[in-house]
Amino acid sequence: MTRVAFKMKLFDGHEEEYQKRHDALWPELEQLLKNTGIHEYSIFLDDSSNSLFGILKAEDPKALDNLPAHPVMQRWWKYMGDIMESNPDNSPVSIPLKEVFYLP
Repeated sequence: MTRVAFKMKLFDGHEEEYQKRHDALWPELEQLLKNTGIHEYSIFLDDSSNSLFGILKAEDPKALDNLPAHPVMQRWWKYMGDIMESNPDNSPVSIPLKEVFYLP
């Protein structure tokens, strides 16, 4: 199992909407993530900067490369694009983070 961490940026004033949308996560998206081998996926919000910090465990990190092509993922990105920084393909601007410490 590999831990994967990344950061994203939420637009100001959309904290409640971001929480609301994730509280009602689409079942088909949840199933896609689980079928891809994703476990223990968390997203944290830094209120002072509206930065989002995501961390997950992946059975096979290379399997994550297939997610952008999946229609459910594309629909979710489009759905979220109005409240967070996004790329032209609607994917969130996501910056990978390097692990510098881990205490198992």
